[in-house]
Amino acid sequence: MGGVSNLVRQLVDLGHRIADPVTSGLGPVALLVLRLPVAVVFWRSGRAKVEGWNIFSVRDSQYFLFREEFGMPMPELTAHVTAIAEHILPALLVLGLFSRLSALGMFVMTMVIQFFVFPDAWLGQHMFWAALLFAVMVLGPGQISLDRVFFRR
Repeated sequence: MGGVSNLVRQLVDLGHRIADPVTSGLGPVALLVLRLPVAVVFWRSGRAKVEGWNIFSVRDSQYFLFREEFGMPMPELTAHVTAIAEHILPALLVLGLFSRLSALGMFVMTMVIQFFVFPDAWLGQHMFWAALLFAVMVLGPGQISLDRVFFRR
């Protein structure tokens, strides 16, 4: 029995010797890559809500959606806040500035969308957005971020 456990221990040690340099080298890149996909999704959603580059000029069609389709309270205010948040939070997330707060804001938006707008979309999309955002909230943005530059975190 001692031979088998010794072999397993040697294989685990070999795995660590191989993985540790890869993890230390690619870990910061992995944390950057976690931030990008969900930021793109929210950014595109925000772009569809406004006219041109004025993030305060919400399309009339959005008011209709928020009021009639989504049944959101205060649809005009909700449409404006959402349009602004879907521009600012993804940009901050990509830059890695106030990353945990940005991820939290997008996580809350994901949960609102999940529970009140598209309750059948958990397995298709929202679970993945939530997982990525949760990872950023817990792990932070990593070394490739403005948080690291400004706050040494």
